[in-house]
Amino acid sequence: MTALVLEQATVRLGNRAVLEAVSLTVRKGELVALVGPNGAGKSSAIRALAGLLPLSAGRALLGDKTIESLSPRARAAAAAYLPQERRIAWNMPAVEVAALGVPFLPPPEALSNAHAALKAVEADHLADRGVAEMSGGERARVLLARALATQSQALLVDEPIAGLDPDAQLMVLDLLRTRARVGQAVLVSLHDLGLAARYADRVIVMHQGRAVADAAPTQSLTPDIMAEVFGLSARWIDGPDGPLLIQSRYSDGSSVGVNSPAPT
Repeated sequence: MTALVLEQATVRLGNRAVLEAVSLTVRKGELVALVGPNGAGKSSAIRALAGLLPLSAGRALLGDKTIESLSPRARAAAAAYLPQERRIAWNMPAVEVAALGVPFLPPPEALSNAHAALKAVEADHLADRGVAEMSGGERARVLLARALATQSQALLVDEPIAGLDPDAQLMVLDLLRTRARVGQAVLVSLHDLGLAARYADRVIVMHQGRAVADAAPTQSLTPDIMAEVFGLSARWIDGPDGPLLIQSRYSDGSSVGVNSPAPT
C-alpha cells in the first residue's frame, strides 16, 4: 500500500520554484532515500508531504487522502515529521519532549510510547534530563524519539544523522530500516551517498527542484548522474557484502574514494 505520494508537485517561494513537477511514492515497508546537493529540493519535498509547504500545482497525499483534506491531528497520526532544525524552546525532560509526538493519545499512553521510543534510540537513560542540558547529538536522538513515538503509517525524516557520531548514524539508519520492515513507509533525506546506497530500497536523486532519478541504488546513483548532479567521478565495484560505490572529485585531479556497500 502506498503511504506517501507527490503527484506533479510544484512549490514556489516568491518567484523561485523550489520543487518543479516532482512525483514520488513511498510504499509501506519501504525505506526511500532522498539525496542531492544543498538546495536541490529534498527538504521541500519532505515538508510538502508533511503539509508544511503549500503546493502551487499538483497533489500531496497521505495514504489515499490529500494533505488539505486532513486535520492537523489526522496528519500527525498519519505521518511523523522530523525536521532538520533541532532547536527546542523549553528545557523540558526528554520523555515529555518525546511525548509531544503523540498529542492525539491520552497522557499515560503518550508517555508509554515516549519511553519506548527513547529506548529504541538508545536514549532511555536521558528520559528525565532537560533537553537544554544535552549535547546536540543527544537532542537529535530525543527528537527522533518524538517522531517514532507516533507509530504512524509513515515517517518523514530530514537529515536525521547530521552531527551524529558514526555509531549513532548506523544505529539511526538500522532503526529506520527496521521500522520500514515492520510496515512503515520511511522517507529520509541524506547527504551521505554511501549510507543511502547501503540502507535504502530506492534512492531518489533531486537536482534543481526536480527528481532526476528514482530507482534501486545501483540504478539511481549511476556514473552519469553522479557526474551531472554531484560533480563527482563514481563507479560501482563488487565488494564482499555487495556493490560498493567509489566516489572521487574531478576538480584537482585527486582521488579520495569513499567505499559504501549497497543492499544485497
